[in-house]
Amino acid sequence: MRSGKKTLDDTINRKIEIFEGKRFAWIDAQNPDRTDIEELAKKYHFNVLNIEDCMTKFELPKLDSYSDHFFVILHFPPVSPKAGIAKNSQLSIFLGKDFLVTVHQGDLKPLVDLVDLCKTNSDPKRKERLFEKSSGLLLHEIIDLLVDDLLHTSRRIIANLDEMEDGVFDETKSVARSIALLRREINKLRRLANPLKRFVLEMANNVKRFSYEGEDLGLFFDDVIDHIDKVIETLEESRETMEIYKDTDFVLSTEKTNKVLAVLTIIFTLAIPATVIGTFYGMNINLPGGTNSDWMILGPFTSFVIIILASSIPVVLMFIYFRKLGWVSG
Repeated sequence: MRSGKKTLDDTINRKIEIFEGKRFAWIDAQNPDRTDIEELAKKYHFNVLNIEDCMTKFELPKLDSYSDHFFVILHFPPVSPKAGIAKNSQLSIFLGKDFLVTVHQGDLKPLVDLVDLCKTNSDPKRKERLFEKSSGLLLHEIIDLLVDDLLHTSRRIIANLDEMEDGVFDETKSVARSIALLRREINKLRRLANPLKRFVLEMANNVKRFSYEGEDLGLFFDDVIDHIDKVIETLEESRETMEIYKDTDFVLSTEKTNKVLAVLTIIFTLAIPATVIGTFYGMNINLPGGTNSDWMILGPFTSFVIIILASSIPVVLMFIYFRKLGWVSG
């Protein structure tokens, strides 16, 4: 088995890796130029519309079946644990009995790692196992790796949910933004996983035409479908949990805001008597204990004492009344 051997014209640049097995060849095109794909199209008779689709950075998932091959576009999340999910990564696949062509942008780490493994021959036994049978079996291996990575991403979301639960009930932390970002990530994965299951089922039906006698690929793809079902189930549970967290955070935030407003309202209410009394004594009129009054029984501090008493007594009475009503807790 030859690794990395170039069998096409010189227009094929180093972005394309070609691996030839016993019965088929795998051509992996990472960030290819249009001329590269056109050369492959001439060799394997690809439809020109499919060439347009795989060169488009974002095309809706689809599957086109022909007599000698089928073409499928799938979407997966790129591996970026720190940055989250910024966009979808597109994988275009052409599969026939004697060839498998994969076209992608190089941000699907499991696929890139598999290409590197075959290129460097770091695991000869695994590489031999990948190429000893049919192109459909290698396609299953690629899809299985990407779906497993999707499963790990969904499990990472579960871990984030567990961490977020503590933050939701911690009044010193604000988790509204974190909840919104995680909800967005869950919704993006749900939009990927649901159509992915349908197209993998269609692929499983189409790949049977290109399998060899005695080779049952249905069981292999059933395992992939089972993993996708687990991803969908995990995402649905996560979405429901996020809705609970969102409602809980809203209720707790509202309760906290109401408490703050209640305290401020009580403080403002208790300050009303002092404000009214101080306003009267600030007027240029004669009042008991005022500066222009003859009623100075307490000396020069008579005005101050009268204002303090006139302000404090209503405050104390209001405070006792509010506490009796239960507006001020013990």
